[in-house]
Amino acid sequence: MDITSFLIYCFIATFTPGPTNIVILSTVHNLGAKRAMRYTYGATIGFGFLLVVSAMLNTMLITVIPKIIIVMQIIGSGYMLYLSYLIYKGSSSNSAADQTATFLSGLLMQFLNPKVVLFALTVIPTFIVPNDRSSTAMAISIMVITGIGFLAFMTWVLFGTIFKAFLEKYNKTFKALMALSLVYAAAMIWM
Repeated sequence: MDITSFLIYCFIATFTPGPTNIVILSTVHNLGAKRAMRYTYGATIGFGFLLVVSAMLNTMLITVIPKIIIVMQIIGSGYMLYLSYLIYKGSSSNSAADQTATFLSGLLMQFLNPKVVLFALTVIPTFIVPNDRSSTAMAISIMVITGIGFLAFMTWVLFGTIFKAFLEKYNKTFKALMALSLVYAAAMIWM
């Protein structure tokens, strides 16, 4: 396996802005890093579990991907639009942001996030399966990928914490940009 390509792919896919990272940043802004960590832990567990499912059902999923993708597009874009609304509306109260700052919300987001689902469906068959199909190789790979994902989520928590004062100064603009970013991500699912 080309470890360099594998790591670059994992880092780009997990560190770049996506629905999960945007929600983490918004949660830090609205409720602080401690509350964002609940979501982050859920997102990490969901991400790892999705990788396990992908590894176990790799060949079966390939035959039904078109059907899964359509369902994921509908549910995922709807959920992202809902989160966008909560983020934008969050300026009037923290109760809306509170709803997204849960372990369960972070966990479920991974299964509704097309970026994560497509990543999980491609990383295993592209980098792992062609080189080593053993249970040990799969387990180690999944742990490494999940660790990289957790580092990405933590980077977004750290970014939100460091720039919290700046983001509070431009609260309305920030919330509008985060909400629009999720709307854009939802629209990109269909393109």
